[in-house]
Amino acid sequence: MDDFKPIALEDKENLDRFLLEDPPVTSELTFTNLFMWRHRYNPVWRTWGGCLLIIMQNHNASPFGLPPVGLGDRVGALNFLVQCLRKLSSEARISRVSEEFAEQHVDKDRYVVLEDRDNSDYVYLTDDLANLPGNKFHKKKNHVNRFVKKYQFEYRRLDEELVELFLEMQEKWCELKNCVENPDILVEDRAVYEALTHHEYLGFAGGAILINSKVEAFALGEALNSDTAVIHVEKANPEIPGLYAVINQLFCKDAWLSFKYVNREQDLGVQGLRKAKESYHPHHMVKKFTLMPKH
Repeated sequence: MDDFKPIALEDKENLDRFLLEDPPVTSELTFTNLFMWRHRYNPVWRTWGGCLLIIMQNHNASPFGLPPVGLGDRVGALNFLVQCLRKLSSEARISRVSEEFAEQHVDKDRYVVLEDRDNSDYVYLTDDLANLPGNKFHKKKNHVNRFVKKYQFEYRRLDEELVELFLEMQEKWCELKNCVENPDILVEDRAVYEALTHHEYLGFAGGAILINSKVEAFALGEALNSDTAVIHVEKANPEIPGLYAVINQLFCKDAWLSFKYVNREQDLGVQGLRKAKESYHPHHMVKKFTLMPKH
């Protein structure tokens, strides 16, 4: 299809070159994210006009493009990408578009620009997540303090030795959520497996909380740009009160203090997830938009 190819591990260097040249602000645009979710979105890529073009092909929905990445002809690349999408679907659309891209590179006479609240990213001050300062984080601090008093635990960074323990915990989490009966959770389980089994090559960071030598919570993340880290995965045993608050705090404190911000991705329109993300008082949202050609 117009020289697009599926994303594979050996493409990391090529894609990273564009992402370093044109640092992203949206959580989708890291090689780790594209690779770990490839069984859901079947991403394919090519270059055109000095830009990286990516098409996502979700099994259950029409394909969509991500905004062109790179410092080349972004306007021309956008229009070319729409032409490619029209060969796949009657509804060509470019999704997960940042506000900056929409303002600087999109001809409003050619495209309808629609805000996509459900996919907009929550971004927090790293210091807020690591230290939980002030009254607004009082409840979070209480959750953490109760956990610390009740449990003997160890925080450890992800390494080769821990991968199997991470995978065991993920398998138990999947069983708790009955993921065999839930296709979305099953696909997420596969994504976590893909990330963990290729973690050395992908180069992301991870942290875990162990209780009685068992991983009961873990988080995975990486640099998104020079001042923002992105958390791709955060899992905790839901039967242990306060555990989510603790892994959130310790992972940020251990891995991301050199970054001003932490992007904790979107809520997908899930009300429980939205409430949880808002409870940490985001510093700002990275608004995302969908572009629909007018003609």
